[in-house]
Amino acid sequence: MSKSAIVIGSGMGGLAAAIRLAKRGFVVSVFEANDYPGGKLTEIRLGKYRFDAGPSLLTLPEQIEDLFDLHKIEAADYFQYKKLDTTCQYFYPDGTEFTAWSDRQKIIKEFEEKLGEPKENIEASLEQSALLYNKLAPVFMEKSLHKSSTWLGGKALKAFSKLSKFNFNKTMNQANRGLFKNEKTVQLFNRYATYNGSDPYQTPATFNIIPHLEFGLGAYFPEKGMHDITNSLYELAKKVGVQFHFNRPVKNIVVFEGHAKGVNTEMGFHKSDIVVSNMDMVATYKKLLKDQFQPKKLLSQPKSSSALIFYWGIKKEFKKLDLHNIFFSENYKKEFEHIFKTGDIYEDPTVYINISSTQNPSDAPKGAQNWFTMINVPNNQGQDWDALVQKARANIIKKLSKMLNADIESLIEVEDILDPRTIEIRTSSVGGALYGNSSNNKYAAFLRHPNFSKKIRHLYFCGGSVHPGGGIPLSLLSAKIAVDNLR
Repeated sequence: MSKSAIVIGSGMGGLAAAIRLAKRGFVVSVFEANDYPGGKLTEIRLGKYRFDAGPSLLTLPEQIEDLFDLHKIEAADYFQYKKLDTTCQYFYPDGTEFTAWSDRQKIIKEFEEKLGEPKENIEASLEQSALLYNKLAPVFMEKSLHKSSTWLGGKALKAFSKLSKFNFNKTMNQANRGLFKNEKTVQLFNRYATYNGSDPYQTPATFNIIPHLEFGLGAYFPEKGMHDITNSLYELAKKVGVQFHFNRPVKNIVVFEGHAKGVNTEMGFHKSDIVVSNMDMVATYKKLLKDQFQPKKLLSQPKSSSALIFYWGIKKEFKKLDLHNIFFSENYKKEFEHIFKTGDIYEDPTVYINISSTQNPSDAPKGAQNWFTMINVPNNQGQDWDALVQKARANIIKKLSKMLNADIESLIEVEDILDPRTIEIRTSSVGGALYGNSSNNKYAAFLRHPNFSKKIRHLYFCGGSVHPGGGIPLSLLSAKIAVDNLR
């Protein structure tokens, strides 16, 4: 008889795990508390406006295609995407505007002309980021850090031979300040710490690996929007036999004699040979494994930042804005101190605006734009979020109105809001932390929960709160690592 598997949660990691388990011959059932798949990667519709509600940047699309290839199904029949010519538009408080071209020579020229950054500095940075990716990704992103075989393999030995070049003992900011001439360039490259919810003034310089994903490998956009990633993987999962149970939260994981035996829901006990949790790691232990051993050190690690998002239908088209847009804070260091030290929101936050209607005009009425307007904020620690949201909204509108020379408030036609409280409720992410534990120390990669349980056999973990981390590519990789570790 075929073995059975239960996956708890249908975020990116859960969908990928289900698809991989089906390839292994398991009869797979996915239990999802919400009435839709995708976790954070969903969509919102407000009148004539459509918004991708969660992650807004696609890198490493081959990881999505790999899930189709596993089952010898043509990915292009389900999922199409295109490479972006520009990865982001940057706006600085002094009026400087900068285009991050995907073409290497064009972006180097942009740094020279707009920021006065010498060509050799940018080339050195891009080469360092590529080195980090090529040496560290095969170990830190694609393998379990909790298996001795990882450290004894040839890829690990090659990485060790370059240790002196990885800047383990420097922060991202220290490395960038030592390399670049212009403070604006430092700020631009420091921004990549936010890709895993961390602080560039604390996170290790090894996270300068991230720029290579955009500048080296490319940024992409699904032709139907980011939510199409969820739809495509959901359709693939169903096609290969995965069964989905929506509005069916799991009450607890059943453990007997040190083995995961299944789960309990309001419909009773569901037996399985293995259980994979795509739920936040902390929530998994505190809610689903309350009577089992609790890895207190891992559970108590500082959490990543969260987000405050305003979904605005803007009844005007701003030609200078692109798919991805950043409006920088004047004092970046102070902004991160507010997020990670005082648990507050800085009065001049860096604002990210994603406008999918620049790529898909049907996402907004003609002559209008759909603004996914986000700032990085602390995770939920019991702050007065109603007051914080109201104050942040006013500051964001004031900032954007000044930098775009327009009365933004009067242009907002429809609005919805997502804050750390609602993120926590909808995704079971503790405190609304988007990436689980923060990466604000050099040992952070080793302080993520492994993709398997060391105490409970046949229990596995995937998703953004466990190794190798959050974001679409890493969540998909977490599922691969979990399934590769089946025992």
